[in-house]
Amino acid sequence: MPEAVLHDGGTIEVEVHGSGPVVLLPVDPRPIEGEQAEEMRKWGADPALGRSLVDGLSDAFRVAAFDYTGHVMAVPKPGTLTPGNVAADLLAVADAVRAERFAYYGYSWLALSGLQLALRTDRLSALAMGGYPPYEGPHAEMLKVTMATYEKALAPPPPSTEPVEPGDWASVQNVPAEAQARQFVTLYEALQDFDDTAVRLTCPRLCFAGSADEIVYAEEWGGTRVDLAGPLSRHRAELEARGWEVAVLDGLDHMGAMRAENALPVLRPWLERVLL
Repeated sequence: MPEAVLHDGGTIEVEVHGSGPVVLLPVDPRPIEGEQAEEMRKWGADPALGRSLVDGLSDAFRVAAFDYTGHVMAVPKPGTLTPGNVAADLLAVADAVRAERFAYYGYSWLALSGLQLALRTDRLSALAMGGYPPYEGPHAEMLKVTMATYEKALAPPPPSTEPVEPGDWASVQNVPAEAQARQFVTLYEALQDFDDTAVRLTCPRLCFAGSADEIVYAEEWGGTRVDLAGPLSRHRAELEARGWEVAVLDGLDHMGAMRAENALPVLRPWLERVLL
């Protein structure tokens, strides 16, 4: 199994499946099991998301899957998780699988990472972003959320005895460790002067989100409203004029649009059109 050496000297394993044009997928290719899987299902998440995406693409593409989120949570990078270093890590994965040219699909913060990658390399054959808009992205709002999370990590609240209602982001009590939280503050701090409306790319590119993809946090989390679908609808004409293919998935929220059964019908036909 190939291993990529990341910007901090750590390594990450990469599973490679199939043949054809290379597609980098920053997902865990191993299904999550047990209690964690059951909790994920309550929130509408798919514990086998990575495996489902790999299986849905590897008959036509050479899919390189790597659990980047799992890695940064296990080996936090509180001072170095910058856009440039994330892009360097993604390029290191491409190097590890000997892909001079490659497509990339990421969801949520990993979609934002793909945009940063596209700005830093000419090796990208296609870029697909799910669950994070490439135009007027909520960088300021995400900094507020990550700062609130970091502050909670410095002084974690006592465990709540109240049941958490899936879909109610305000009720979430799980607080990451200090270093885990700090690395995302580092990422979004570095994006505060980033003007995504000035970005011009030439590779084929796709963006999509669920029409109900809006997360509203309680006051204790900064009282922040993160609108991830709105920019796609408001700026669809401008995005399409710039060469983006835009899809808004009716009725789906952030977790719903992430699921393989909803993402693949958008992602796979597009990859076939632009790569095969």
